[in-house]
Amino acid sequence: MSRRQLLGRIGLAAGGTMMYQAMTSLGFAAESGYKGPVQLEGSPRGASVLVLGAGLAGMTTAFELRKAGYQVRILEYNARPGGRNWTLRGGDTYTELGGQTQHCGFDEGLYINPGPWRIPHHHRAVLAYCKQFNVPLESFVQVNYNAFLHNTEAFGGKPQRFREIDADYKGQVSELLAKATAQGALDQQVTKQDQELLLESLRSWGALDRNMAYVAGDDSNLRRGYAKYPGGGLGGKPELSTPLSLEDVLRSRLWKQLAAGTNIEMQTSMFQPVGGMDQLGKAFARALGPGVIQYNARVTGIDQDEHGVTVTYEDTGAPGSTHTATADWCVCTIPFSVLSRIPVKVGPAMADAITKLPYASSVKVGLQFKRRFWEEDEAIYGGISYTNLPISNISYPSTGFHAPGKGVLLGAYVWGLDAFDFTSHSPAERVRRTVAYGSQIHPQYPKEFDNGISVAWHRVPGNHGCFGTWTEDLRAQHYQAACQIDGRIAMAGEHISYIPAWQEGAVLSAHDVIGRLHAKVMATGGRA
Repeated sequence: MSRRQLLGRIGLAAGGTMMYQAMTSLGFAAESGYKGPVQLEGSPRGASVLVLGAGLAGMTTAFELRKAGYQVRILEYNARPGGRNWTLRGGDTYTELGGQTQHCGFDEGLYINPGPWRIPHHHRAVLAYCKQFNVPLESFVQVNYNAFLHNTEAFGGKPQRFREIDADYKGQVSELLAKATAQGALDQQVTKQDQELLLESLRSWGALDRNMAYVAGDDSNLRRGYAKYPGGGLGGKPELSTPLSLEDVLRSRLWKQLAAGTNIEMQTSMFQPVGGMDQLGKAFARALGPGVIQYNARVTGIDQDEHGVTVTYEDTGAPGSTHTATADWCVCTIPFSVLSRIPVKVGPAMADAITKLPYASSVKVGLQFKRRFWEEDEAIYGGISYTNLPISNISYPSTGFHAPGKGVLLGAYVWGLDAFDFTSHSPAERVRRTVAYGSQIHPQYPKEFDNGISVAWHRVPGNHGCFGTWTEDLRAQHYQAACQIDGRIAMAGEHISYIPAWQEGAVLSAHDVIGRLHAKVMATGGRA
């Protein structure tokens, strides 16, 4: 199977995020290329720029260009800044494509992030803006060894603790390799001296006993957990738990999720803004100041000539109204899933790129429960449980530990074909299904459920999809054209990057395009 075919199958079966992770592993994607604050030298001499979209790419573009002396205006479809940088709280109302409206019923202080929900430690551009705008951060727990791994076809459908599968997989594999080494099977590959070091490392890594066996004992139980934990007094003697057999661990396929926190995008430390991801989007808007962003502006046409750019738009607060905005230059951050439906005067290469990029389907469902039972009953504080059910995973809040009253968790993060299926149902039905599926992992769900809200990204107005899903072939054919400054129009966004689906990709694409645009402005004398 070629790498291209492999990526295609991963994308179809597991969704865009897993495909991107595979791309990273295969060398097709890269981590952040942030090199420090933007420095634009030379005066633009009154040049104006119209930015389409107040997501992170658009607001980064506007913020940096204004600092350099440009006249900047942003047209934003939504009534808020941030784009996919979005948080839903109690009292919020959201209407999706098709007209179905949801009212978020979460208690005060509780929320979900329908879009980005975590910031890797090496996404330095996003972290730099958090620092610059005084956006406080807290830890996001990606891996919790006390969370669950679940497969409906393994262990009678009973969830297993992450730590148990992790310890037993490593222990059983270590014992196998130790046996192979002792039997001389590695004599041709490893020197005798290195074999001794290998055995020593296997004993440590796999929690093997002195006979190089993975068995019930203190070493293994310190990894997988005791059947009865050590305590005090007469009844304090611990009871050892028995490791799962290699056959059971392998056939469960739960080992597939053991690498969840080892991919570079998911490695500790990870962060989240205190109070919701939209705190960063709001901070950008404050930094831009009043009057820069015009909200409720639905772009209906983008035209250009040798002198400048003219954009027509509708004020969604006054349906049917037509307005125009002009500037010397335009940076468009509208997702191609939407831009492909808008008349844009660009060359054939860029026009072709706009129409060819597919967008990932994804659904998130937030659930509020009457109490934080995952902490009270199961000692799960943050982290993610994984399942082969359509909901894919359950993410527990990384904040508010031991808080009294109700709690909100991410009950579903659905991808691929399951996401298309979820999207086809009403918001209420998506929530109902999420509760039904989740009860297979947490039986407390039906009794403790309070209310929920769902966001299906192909039904989000202004987005029509989660993020751009470049393939190797599509990048080869269209990526360069999408990155060009076509006359007086340029593109930016996570889709104009090699870090798709991440805010870092959006910010770095903005840094790249404003550098090239500024160079062109300096070369052409600024204003038209």
